[in-house]
Amino acid sequence: MENVIIPKNTTDALAFNRPIVEDVEYTTLNLGPTHPATHGIFQNILKMDGEKIVSGEQTIGYIHRAFEKIAERRPFYQITTLTDRMNYCSSPINNMGWHMTVEKLLGVTVPKRAQYIRVIMMELARIADHLICNSILGVDTGAYSGFLYLFQEREKIYEIYEEMCGARLTTNMGRIGGMERDLSPTAIKKIKDLIYNDLPKTLAEFEKLFNRNRIFIDRVVNVGPITGERALEYGFTGPNLRAAGIDYDVRVMEPYSSYEDFEFDIPIGHNGDTYDRFMVRNQEMWESMKIIKQALENLPEGPYYANEDHYYLPPKQDVYKNMEALIYHFKIVMGEIDAPAGEVYHAVEGGNGELGFYLVSDGGRAPYRLHFRRPSFIYYQAYPEMCKGVAISDAIAIMSSLNVIAGELDA
Repeated sequence: MENVIIPKNTTDALAFNRPIVEDVEYTTLNLGPTHPATHGIFQNILKMDGEKIVSGEQTIGYIHRAFEKIAERRPFYQITTLTDRMNYCSSPINNMGWHMTVEKLLGVTVPKRAQYIRVIMMELARIADHLICNSILGVDTGAYSGFLYLFQEREKIYEIYEEMCGARLTTNMGRIGGMERDLSPTAIKKIKDLIYNDLPKTLAEFEKLFNRNRIFIDRVVNVGPITGERALEYGFTGPNLRAAGIDYDVRVMEPYSSYEDFEFDIPIGHNGDTYDRFMVRNQEMWESMKIIKQALENLPEGPYYANEDHYYLPPKQDVYKNMEALIYHFKIVMGEIDAPAGEVYHAVEGGNGELGFYLVSDGGRAPYRLHFRRPSFIYYQAYPEMCKGVAISDAIAIMSSLNVIAGELDA
């Protein structure tokens, strides 16, 4: 039996084909909250091996505004302005989702025309949300031009909001029981100009700039992938889930506001990476335009609000002339009408996924308990896992493609 000489230096160790174990020194890096891509809100404590992310831990709470607790002291209709400030990139969807939740509690049936108008506004909001997400992804990967292309169209959507409710970013659009205003000829013209002429041309130009751009593709393909199974375990919904190959859409699975009347496709990805998330949102904008066209072409006649004096604010001209209308106006504004006791949950397909409202009423003038299901809060949990092993520059692209909205994160 021969003696084995234990090597005492590096050369001998290599000769024995044995690994050299050295102490590894990691760097701790704060990605946010002051980084431009983290909006002053998200903090991610990263353990770095050079440029490579070994692990990460996210921290939230920098913008906490206690909306759910504030809502417990507000009349139902005043809570609409709180929902605006969750996902301010697509406020009308938040507004309509809240109104539908209260209508479910009250047992209010909304006229068909109001439902179609809601669909138009919600799909415009979805387009605006996706315009922001995909154009900012371009900025975060070094391509600024697409941002300038798309923000012109976003501005036109805001002009439509302004025509409908007088506001642009935080819209407070609609009312419990229907819409505050009908679609005016000016609003219809602006919508048609956008959907039939302006946006299709601009979106096609944007896709030419990005979809097959070699530099952009190198920055996004196979970056931050997540499997469909893992996405479901985290509770993903919306474009981020569909990019992972799961065809779940609230508009199809549990239709609301007459979505069952419209024909549209559900774009699905394959790899669940940054590129798939980008492409799914791009395609969803085309599908939203398809829905809006159908809604405009088949817009029903009739009232744009329900005949519910106890819950829907009467027209202002009636308030000035009719005592009964004045009384109802006063009682609704001052929050003096009790809601029935009950427990309801209603969800809509928000810009980032399933936006849900869990409402518990004890029969009072304000919610006893209210919980918002914010999609950004749920899928942000997966961010450290998706960033593991990538470069710091890739972590920015992943966050941008997830479209984490600060207001949804810790409302």
